[in-house]
Amino acid sequence: MSRDTLSAVLRHVRLRGALFYHVEGTQRWVSEAPSASAIAGMIMPGVEHVMAYHVVTHGGCWATLVGAPAVALNTGDVVLFPRGDAHVMSSEPGLRGTLDLRPYAMPHPEQLPFFASRQGESLTMARLDRDAGRHGATLVCGFLGCDAHPFNPLLASLPALLHVPAGSGSHDDWIAHFIRFALDESLRKRPGGEALLERLSETMFVEVVRRYLESLPAGQANWLAGLQDRHVGRALGLLHECPAEPWTIDRLAARTGLSRSALHERFHRFTGHAPMHYLAKWRMQVAAGLLRQSSASIASIALEVGYESEAAFSRAFRRETRLPPATWRRHQSRLALRDDAERRESVSALE
Repeated sequence: MSRDTLSAVLRHVRLRGALFYHVEGTQRWVSEAPSASAIAGMIMPGVEHVMAYHVVTHGGCWATLVGAPAVALNTGDVVLFPRGDAHVMSSEPGLRGTLDLRPYAMPHPEQLPFFASRQGESLTMARLDRDAGRHGATLVCGFLGCDAHPFNPLLASLPALLHVPAGSGSHDDWIAHFIRFALDESLRKRPGGEALLERLSETMFVEVVRRYLESLPAGQANWLAGLQDRHVGRALGLLHECPAEPWTIDRLAARTGLSRSALHERFHRFTGHAPMHYLAKWRMQVAAGLLRQSSASIASIALEVGYESEAAFSRAFRRETRLPPATWRRHQSRLALRDDAERRESVSALE
């Protein structure tokens, strides 16, 4: 991988951490989480795709995708649900809970993270101010948000349940440091703690993805595996580093040391797209960020992502999103306002 393509993708899909909390499980307990799409508006207003994660800080438990075999978790393990699927966390395999959306809209303590205590189906929330080591299992939990559209090549490369066992990284285990930092910030409640925990969550996600990437078996053919391929990784690096360049298949093939046909076949095998089709989709992701986060004109954004005319850019953008750029920008603004209003209403109803 000649360039840090993973970092480029994570920046443009707006990876960010959000709500952060602790869960304590005592005796026989189960917590069934709905799909992230069902609660996204309550926990991360304006965010398109939400992923849940859990880090076991004490004891052991089980993680289960609904309808799939349970996975045993021990102290220091991380489990991530990249596709936002409904899942169950429990003291033993095979338990099912009752879906309840109310806890996600409950008023939270004045400073995150907050404490969630679950025994059977009973859930209470408060500040975390007691010794977690006394309980059967404790978890650091939270959510990460990102864009899924127009184009996020990473999401499809990750499994529905990503389990990283404790100690699977280097000797100086970063995730172990994350747990210590998280517990310390939870108990001390210092100014800036929420922002620090959000950034730590994002960093933990990157570390989990890197470990998954390093553990991919030979023969895998997806976008992440393509990063490690000598030729496809270089092609991806070039396209992500300079998406506005006037790339052609001939020029890209020359830079990667393959023939046109060989590059096309190899690139498609790992990414599912022809190189120029992939470039067009990635340009739309970059453009979407510019439309959402800036007041730049459509014409200037078109130039910034490699289109010489506003009309050509608008046609390409509409192919990917089904909306013209200006309409898409207004729609995103309305969605953000709606999600924020719905969250405030949900909190008010429960107060």
